[in-house]
Amino acid sequence: MAAARVLLLLSGRPESVGFAQSVCGLLGAGPGPGPWPTHCGWKPGQLLLSDRPFPGASARLPLQRPPFCPFAALDQQPRPPGTELPTSRGVDLGVAIILQSSDQTVLLTRRTRTLRVSPNLWVPPGGHVELEELLDGGLRELREESGLQLPAGQFSWVPLGLWESAYPPRLSWGLPKYHHIILYLLVISQESEQQLQARIQPNPSEVSAFTWLGADVAAAVAATEDGTETPGLPSQELPPSVPQLSLCSAVEIEKNGGARPLALPVSTLLRTTPATTEDTERVSTGTKFALGLWLQHLARQSGAHVDPGCAKEVQNADPRHTNQESDKPSA
Repeated sequence: MAAARVLLLLSGRPESVGFAQSVCGLLGAGPGPGPWPTHCGWKPGQLLLSDRPFPGASARLPLQRPPFCPFAALDQQPRPPGTELPTSRGVDLGVAIILQSSDQTVLLTRRTRTLRVSPNLWVPPGGHVELEELLDGGLRELREESGLQLPAGQFSWVPLGLWESAYPPRLSWGLPKYHHIILYLLVISQESEQQLQARIQPNPSEVSAFTWLGADVAAAVAATEDGTETPGLPSQELPPSVPQLSLCSAVEIEKNGGARPLALPVSTLLRTTPATTEDTERVSTGTKFALGLWLQHLARQSGAHVDPGCAKEVQNADPRHTNQESDKPSA
């Protein structure tokens, strides 16, 4: 097995996780919807998780998975013939950046339709992390996908939460080929949306469009899929300004790298995960989870009430902040 990226502290010692094992299940996730508070520590290219405090732990973060997680399903039912999964692979590590502008909007990008993993999904910039600091890896992905390099000393960051990700996301789509734990990092820029927009240069091989979401639309998106398979909320349950807002402003990237305005229907962002393998344009389930955590962070900063219908309350312990960007090259 290659060098383990995700380790669990079980029985007092770190152990690697096999590809076919459910991380949430190993950490004691019950039948409820979660999330489950998890203690975590990190070092270059590696994440250590435990259901209890341990020396060197950096934060206590919510860990979540969708109810249709294929690894959870495989744990709970006998595997039919032909469902063998890799035994020489572990669980990979990914980082996604929730980039917040100074005027409190966040950046989402649409993955190109030609990508073999999660095509046509709206997600924050992010990706696979190797032997590098997790913040460095996230900022590298932000730079590679959006062209944005944040000036040193002009941003802060805080870890938001962890997501157990599989692709394909449902067993009805086929056996999983990828298994990641995604660490969502909130990076708060001192630049406004307009200033960031002026510098953004998306990579057309990975990004086909991008948009900025304010808190109202983000709350509606986060509420449409909270770990159940029910359809989106009826309009009377959405934030008051959202039912009247049928379109979001977005930018579509052309194959030659050019850009044009895109009128993005809000209904597209409210879609839930389909049961079939359609490349349905929608916001990923993990992204909805992360948007809910972002809204909680905003509420804590302002002292406002958090609507439990839009986001579950989670306690971050000892979040680490920085205002320096490392120039360490990627592995």
